[in-house]
Amino acid sequence: MKVFISGGCGQIGSHVAEMHLERGDAVLAIDNFDTGRRIHLPDAHDELTFVEGSIADKALIDQLIGDFKPDVLVHTAASYKDPDDWYSDTLTNAVGGVNLIKAAKANDVGRFVYFQTALTYGVKPLENPITLDHPKNPGNSSYSISKTTTEDYLELSGLDYVTFRLANVVGPRNVSGPVPIFYERLKAGKQCFVTPARRDFVFVKDLARNVVKAADGTGHGPYHFSSGKDIAVIELYDAMVKALKLNDYPEPDKRPLGQDDAPSILLDPSRTIEDFGQIDFTSIEETVAAAVAYYDEFGVHGGYTHLKHDE
Repeated sequence: MKVFISGGCGQIGSHVAEMHLERGDAVLAIDNFDTGRRIHLPDAHDELTFVEGSIADKALIDQLIGDFKPDVLVHTAASYKDPDDWYSDTLTNAVGGVNLIKAAKANDVGRFVYFQTALTYGVKPLENPITLDHPKNPGNSSYSISKTTTEDYLELSGLDYVTFRLANVVGPRNVSGPVPIFYERLKAGKQCFVTPARRDFVFVKDLARNVVKAADGTGHGPYHFSSGKDIAVIELYDAMVKALKLNDYPEPDKRPLGQDDAPSILLDPSRTIEDFGQIDFTSIEETVAAAVAYYDEFGVHGGYTHLKHDE
């Protein structure tokens, strides 16, 4: 199988690339290093071709996909590190996404796998857990608007596709959200803060294994990738403290929810389990321990947030 992966040096893209390479697939990966790191992919591998570049470069994308003729396109690239940088978000998430979709159509790519955000349902969802029938309401951030735009174009395209609408994906190579922030602050002896918010945190390798299933033909259309259970952010914090093996418990600053912060964002994974099978989700303790091992070796890169009021 020939697999084209955008964002191939990012958290999700690099793990998906590794799994395809391990079983002998040919992989062409592209990344502009906005948030990805070259160390996440092998330096040399007979079946890996890496290109540094932007998916917003239409001529480059047309050339790469036209020459490579992938069987599957896995689109993990995303701009998200500055909530005020609407230009970069639009350029990568919308224009870049459309470039990939059009190139896939022009070159008869058999399947397109995409990643969407739970923020597409808004920060105050009408259901808990959120079903796939919940209306889209992405007007909460540039990230959410631009990611949803590409999903809408994908639905319009007529391609055979799978979209994973994601819970919080964490583990090694994670550069956004509370995990790298907790690690960096605790290692520096600084106090962290937590709110009563509850979120679903899933291990990146659990997701990657199911992305490979999707690449092989499992499923069609939108899915939630979620464990179906949420935990309090303080539980994530405690898992980080445990993984760091700190002698004394650093008491966090406990703050109330922000005005626009949802008490819980939890996705209903029923259709995913029905089509992809039961998933044995990795525990939050194992997930955070794997992230800590990565940060200990390679350092923290990022600590980005999608929303201005996220911390």
